[in-house]
Amino acid sequence: MSILLLQLGDVSSGIIIKRPSQYCKTPYVADVQLENGEEILGHSPSLGCCGLAEKDSLVIMSKTTSSSNKKLVCSHRIDLAVYNETTADNEDVVTIVGINPKLGETIAEEALKNNCIQNLMSVKSYTREVKIMNSRFDFAGIDENGIPFILEIKNVPLADYVDVPKKERKHYIAECENKRFDEKIAYFPDGYRKKSTDVVSPRALKHIQELEEIAKKGTIRAILCFIIQRNDVKHFQTSNVDLVYKKAVYQASQNGVEIKTIQVEWTKQGDCYFVRNDLPILLNNEDK
Repeated sequence: MSILLLQLGDVSSGIIIKRPSQYCKTPYVADVQLENGEEILGHSPSLGCCGLAEKDSLVIMSKTTSSSNKKLVCSHRIDLAVYNETTADNEDVVTIVGINPKLGETIAEEALKNNCIQNLMSVKSYTREVKIMNSRFDFAGIDENGIPFILEIKNVPLADYVDVPKKERKHYIAECENKRFDEKIAYFPDGYRKKSTDVVSPRALKHIQELEEIAKKGTIRAILCFIIQRNDVKHFQTSNVDLVYKKAVYQASQNGVEIKTIQVEWTKQGDCYFVRNDLPILLNNEDK
């Protein structure tokens, strides 16, 4: 039986009508129509998530709560996307994708507690949000052998049959049509850039560079773990759309940074199950 890592509870489904909202112009708020026809404001922490949380997207949300008396702008938070796909055999396949970046950290903590992270089991202690050098890393702790570790988490909601810039994907249509639905490549990062030569996430680049510096000293385990929040992939790789980050992760891995993955599966009811911690990882195109 799979390990249940997380339950959102009290979830609702809806269709995104508009993002940014017609009533609240921040890109982090969307107008969403619930199944009963009611329109609400939904907090979209992943923005559009490369199409998974844009107009006409079917999403699954949890209700927002506040610890103060301050009135909430959004009644719901967009946590999951429902990805529908028709296979080459005309089979309809539905994949639930975790798109809220914060869910990745929560899943990682539950994975730590349940000994689901490869070679990081039975840890003696850990702390959340620890500042080291110029970065705030997600976890710091002591492993079962008494060795300190730093663990940084990256959320991976995106996958496709090919890992190419969107403008080039039209050249790979035939190749994509011949793949099974669960043969996708999970990749990180992707997102808006002013120029194709810009890094997607300067923050993610800084994290891996500083993890490399920590690893080189040899006294602290430096770990980067990608949380793959979908079950329709065959391997993970650092994305070809950001070759600067790709090179940085590969170099860091050569200098002692441990690269790991956790793959989970979501249900429409908001339940998150551990799938595996040994998904194949490609960090260099020459490894293929």
